Amino acid sequence: MEKYSPDNKHVIMTRDEVRAIDAWAINELGIPGVVLMENAGRGCTELIKEKLKNVAEPKVCIFCGTGNNGGDGYVIARHLINSSVKVVVVLCGDPDKVKGDAKINLDILERMGQSIDRLNPADGNIADRVDSFAAGADMVVDSLFGTGLSGQLRDDYRQLVESMNACDCPILAVDIPSGLDCDTGRPLGAAIEAAWTVTFVAVKKGFTAASAAQYTGEIYVASIGVSAA
Repeated sequence: MEKYSPDNKHVIMTRDEVRAIDAWAINELGIPGVVLMENAGRGCTELIKEKLKNVAEPKVCIFCGTGNNGGDGYVIARHLINSSVKVVVVLCGDPDKVKGDAKINLDILERMGQSIDRLNPADGNIADRVDSFAAGADMVVDSLFGTGLSGQLRDDYRQLVESMNACDCPILAVDIPSGLDCDTGRPLGAAIEAAWTVTFVAVKKGFTAASAAQYTGEIYVASIGVSAA
């Protein structure tokens, strides 16, 4: 894993370029998507464990969306559990929308006996529920939305993001802070204000915008098993 610095040379990619890398890895190289997800989640776990190494009995609260970014969160949860870290996993949205590789990793977690909390942002009372889930956590993991997000956040998800930001706890963003536009680095109504972002394959174009730093925090580039070069 490499820490990003604007002063050093790094591969920078747009949303479409990152999608092309994923498609090439899966369709041309034959790497299953679930393997890429495993590698991504394991990379995030390495940094989480490093940041919490001096915390006795650490607790991590992971907010997962219904797509592949949420799938990364389930992988992270499994690896943290295997390292004896207390984990709270919150599925934000309709569980029936979790498909494919993300569903595989969600099912594994449940078969391990990990309870999965549910949060439907449309139900209201979001701030209180986020506070309840994150109570006592040493870190919150943002695994809601990935680089594919391009439209403005719905009001309920905007409130969810703002409630996570209001937690008295540092946030690690998975691939990109949820709500941040991958190409422009501008918030789509609201965006997670992370202390750290673990991004995959390459630095995202939007991260180079001057205003993006308040959302990304420190940026680390993790491998998913293929090189952007």
